[in-house]
Amino acid sequence: MTLVREAMLTDPKALPASASAQEAGELLTRPEVRAVLVVDGDRLVGVVTCDALVEHVVAAGRDPRSTAVGEVAEPVAITAFPDMPVEDAYHLMEAEDVERLPVTDDGRLVGVLSRSALTRRLAEDEPPAGDTEPSQG
Repeated sequence: MTLVREAMLTDPKALPASASAQEAGELLTRPEVRAVLVVDGDRLVGVVTCDALVEHVVAAGRDPRSTAVGEVAEPVAITAFPDMPVEDAYHLMEAEDVERLPVTDDGRLVGVLSRSALTRRLAEDEPPAGDTEPSQG
């Protein structure tokens, strides 16, 4: 059985809570970045998405250069744990419809799981369908 710790990225991109909303916005302009994890030290405190920046900064008339990302971060709804089986983490991601899942250990951010990486990993762990040896005859 493969555990989350074996499949997670161990250096997740995260911003400190004191970083500016503008810094989060700059990261979110990258096509591969859909959300920015926010930490206080190594403790996961929330996540910022484009929608959150629009709602809590732009629409609220706040200055993105002086608004701390920790002020607009939304709580993380679900996390995985390092010793969780990857199959359980994958089903959790499917049920919650998330592409990336933070991995925490006692509240500390220790990694992140990608649904696409997990899909590949689970496919590698399964034997091919109809895997039988051809008969010699």
